[in-house]
Amino acid sequence: MRIGSLEIPYGLTLAPMAGVTDRTFRVLCRRYGAEYTVSEMVSAKALCYEQRGRKNAPSASAPLAAIGKDEAPMAVQIFGHEPEFMAEAAKMLVSCEYRGCVSEIPPAAIDINMGCPVRKIAGNGEGSALMKDPLLAGKIVEAVVRAVSVPVTVKIRAGWDSESVNAPEMAKILESAGASAIFVHARTREQMYTPGIDLSVIERVKTSVSVPVIGNGDIYSAADACAMVEKTGCDGVMIGRGAMGNPWIFAECRAMAEGNAYETPSVSERMAVAREHLFGMISHKGERVGLAEAKKHMAWYLHGIRGAASARTEIMNSRTAEEIVCVLERLAREE
Repeated sequence: MRIGSLEIPYGLTLAPMAGVTDRTFRVLCRRYGAEYTVSEMVSAKALCYEQRGRKNAPSASAPLAAIGKDEAPMAVQIFGHEPEFMAEAAKMLVSCEYRGCVSEIPPAAIDINMGCPVRKIAGNGEGSALMKDPLLAGKIVEAVVRAVSVPVTVKIRAGWDSESVNAPEMAKILESAGASAIFVHARTREQMYTPGIDLSVIERVKTSVSVPVIGNGDIYSAADACAMVEKTGCDGVMIGRGAMGNPWIFAECRAMAEGNAYETPSVSERMAVAREHLFGMISHKGERVGLAEAKKHMAWYLHGIRGAASARTEIMNSRTAEEIVCVLERLAREE
């Protein structure tokens, strides 16, 4: 699979997830086989306004777009509904010349969020709400494509609701506007994240456009990824919730693609990576924020482990990283 000049041999990509796919998590997924990652979504308007504010004021948006050299290739995802702000933000992000920028390298692509279903985003005409206004969506892509030299991709949903499944038509408009690839979450906004996806939507998008189409939704194993590719003909897969607490899913997918055996990591191996994840978040975000945000990740790593329920409670009630480590080490010993 190619996105512009980027080559992604197995089409294994990590989905952008707000509050989840920060730098620590992206690096771990890269280690275990994710070939391409996307940042948490960045508000285009907020980034632009922050640049116009007081010179010494901190930027809350800039850290979300930070890219390390060990993360390439990586895209930064932006959201908004005003073409001019989307273009301005994209240009800044690619140039790396904006206040608060801590990126070591520029993004390999700009991804536009047209799929976020949460009320505060969609209610403002952004994210998945753009599925209801294909013409505006096309104008946004055109503006961003004109503003930057890197590929511009778009993440969409099947549609707004069951009565307006318009992803194939939307994809054609986005391709005509200059999109280099389209990521398709095979649920409508109405469905949010309820179990069950419509693979036929991805298949129809694939036959509607000539740019790469990457399928997304309900991939929790290599078998799920393989089934999506076989049933839809998509060029790659984007894994989101299936990677939470399980960055090894990319190694599993790659092993299947190469025809190699895959060995599930032991409990002790899982706990060792969880510990690394914990301290990585603290290193990047500081003790207070890093510890608070890491707790949900630690809980995800415990899935399927004996004694997980009580261990999760201990972790959520922990006040220090050392207390969490004690829980992880105990689980590893009890394997």
